[in-house]
Amino acid sequence: MEALLLSRLLLSLLSRGGSHGRLSILIYHRVPVQPDPLFPDECNAQLFDEQIQQLADCFNIIPLSDAVRALDGGRLPPRAACITFDDGYADNAEVALPILLRYGVPATFFVAAGVLDGGRMWNDTVIELVRLAPGELLDLNEIGMGRFEIGTIPQRRQAIEALIDKLKYLPMEARQAKVDEVCALIPVVPPDDLMMTSDQIRELHAAGMEIGGHTVNHPILARVEDSVAAAEIGNGKEMLEGVIHAPVRLFAYPNGKPRRDYLPQHPQLVKRFGFEAAVSTARGAATAGSDRYQLPRFTPWDRGEVRFSLRMAQNLLTAVETA
Repeated sequence: MEALLLSRLLLSLLSRGGSHGRLSILIYHRVPVQPDPLFPDECNAQLFDEQIQQLADCFNIIPLSDAVRALDGGRLPPRAACITFDDGYADNAEVALPILLRYGVPATFFVAAGVLDGGRMWNDTVIELVRLAPGELLDLNEIGMGRFEIGTIPQRRQAIEALIDKLKYLPMEARQAKVDEVCALIPVVPPDDLMMTSDQIRELHAAGMEIGGHTVNHPILARVEDSVAAAEIGNGKEMLEGVIHAPVRLFAYPNGKPRRDYLPQHPQLVKRFGFEAAVSTARGAATAGSDRYQLPRFTPWDRGEVRFSLRMAQNLLTAVETA
C-alpha cells in the first residue's frame, strides 16, 4: 500500500491534469496464456494482469479517443493513460479482453486488416517456421539467407532475430517473396489461428473497446510509394469499418519509428483519410502541444511494482521524437 501511494504521488507530480497534463500511451502486442519459451521476457497473461491491475490503481485509464479530445480541450485528468494493442492477435480477444473487463479498463486495438480470418503477419511466419523447424541446423544459404544453428532455444531465438532483421526493411513484395522461399525450404506448416477473426473484432467493439487502423498488410510506409501507402491506409480503414459497421477514427503506423518507418508526408495522408489521431512508437508522453497525428507510445517491460512505476515515470520525462 505504501509503495502504491508513493507511486501515485510521484506520477501525480509528473502528470498533472488540465492544460499541463501528460498522457502515457502504452503498447502491447501478444498476450499468450503462458510465457513463450522463445521469448520468455515478453508479455503473458499473468504479467499483463499484474500490469493492468497496477495501472488501474495508479493511473486514470481512458479511451484514446477521449484522451485526444481532452488534450485538445486542456481537460486531461492527472495521471492519464491509454492502453493500445498493435496488429490484431487472437489472444488479444481470448486472453487480454477478459482481463481488461475485470479491471474496467478500456483499450484501443490497432488491426492490420489483411491478416484477419486466418492470415498471418510475415514476421510470425518466420518465427513459427524456425520454432517448428526439425533438426539442429537451418541452412538457407541457397536463397541467400544464411545458415543457423538451432539446437537450443537461444540459438533458435538468434536465428529468428537475424532473419527478421534481414527481411524487415525489404520492399513489401520482395519481403513476402523471400518469406515464401523460406517456407518452401522448411518442411513445417505454421499455425493459421494467430490473428483475430472478424467475429473477435466485433466482440471487442461490442465490449466497448476501440478499433483502430493499422494498414492492410503492415508495410513499412517509408519503404513504399505514396500511392501504395495511401491504399494501405485507406483500404485498411474501409475494411475494418465494414467489419464493425462503425467509424474507425484512430491509426497506428506500422513499426512506427519517425523518419525510419514513416515519413513527414504520412501523417498528412492519415489525416486526409479522416482519422482523428495517430500514434507512433516514439517514446515519451503526449501533451497539449503534441502533434495529434504523431502521438508517442512506449512498451512497458519492467517487472515488479516499483520498477514498473519508475519506468512509467521516466517515460513521462522523455522528449518526444517526430517525423
